Amino acid sequence: MTATTTETTTGTTADTAAHQAVLDAIRTHTASENPSSFLALNSGNSVFTAPDTDGVVVYRRTGRWAVQFGGPFAAERDYGTLLDAFRRHVRDEGLGLVGVQLQRADAERYAGLGFTVNQVGASWAVSLADFTLRGTKFMQLRNKISRAHRNGLQIREVDANDVRGDIAAIDQAWLGSKGGAQQLEFLVGQIGGEAQAHRRLFVGTIDGAPVAYISYSPVYGSRAGWMHDLSRRIPEGSPGLMEAINAHAIEVFRAEGVAWLHFGFTPFTGLDAAHELDGHSPAFQWLMHALWAEGAALYPAQTQLSYKQKWAPDVLIPEYVAVDGPQASLPGFAHVFRACNAF
Repeated sequence: MTATTTETTTGTTADTAAHQAVLDAIRTHTASENPSSFLALNSGNSVFTAPDTDGVVVYRRTGRWAVQFGGPFAAERDYGTLLDAFRRHVRDEGLGLVGVQLQRADAERYAGLGFTVNQVGASWAVSLADFTLRGTKFMQLRNKISRAHRNGLQIREVDANDVRGDIAAIDQAWLGSKGGAQQLEFLVGQIGGEAQAHRRLFVGTIDGAPVAYISYSPVYGSRAGWMHDLSRRIPEGSPGLMEAINAHAIEVFRAEGVAWLHFGFTPFTGLDAAHELDGHSPAFQWLMHALWAEGAALYPAQTQLSYKQKWAPDVLIPEYVAVDGPQASLPGFAHVFRACNAF
């Protein structure tokens, strides 16, 4: 079997075809219930396909590793065939293979094929059907939102093309406050490009100046809705900016009949021995707990989780990392973060 691999760069006919193939796959093949599947459309990803199979594998090559995003987005009959072909392709290239943000259904299949699979974190979701900010548990959240509005916050949904300068100004201020941190990629969303037509963007201003934004990506499957994705604010801004924008978006979504708001993947969170599979690595399990406790320099998991828990999520969705082989690989895991441009 001869497989093909296509780089998703911009501005070419091949890229447009690859973009459409990935979009069709994540919309159609939702059995794994990956709430972050839209990130497969990020620019810079590579797309692997195999003849006579219905589906795609999305990954990035970094160093001597292929870092796969999720499991194959494929028809059930072709899932195993496509994964086997990709695995052979990676080995033929002399690369190691690590997959991240696998869902439980993916994780079980990978473990059965000899991968070492561990929980790496979790994503979170809120059911919007009966969602309300009334009640004592949301009192502090309501106070922060009210403070932002008292400080003059105005919120509107916008076309990203119309606010490029505003987004750039917020990004520059946000990155500057992080000591020159790099723009994260791969497992976080983007603004712009072909995929932007499917996202939604809410921007907050005070006295006409941009102060914060949240980008939402579509989620497919049984918990279809929107994912609270890329979000940034100016560091000296009013308290409650992000909370107010998200509360506003929730009311828009509820009015449209949207069923779920997802908060995306946060590594090192939601860890539970009950989520682990047979054959997992105890050493890797220990490392995840250690990074939850002490790994803020690598990723601010505790801060991210604190924000998500403000919204009292209804569902915790465990997510997994899988290394091709009988042992967990620290270099393989490190290359996940290298693919994200974290270091």
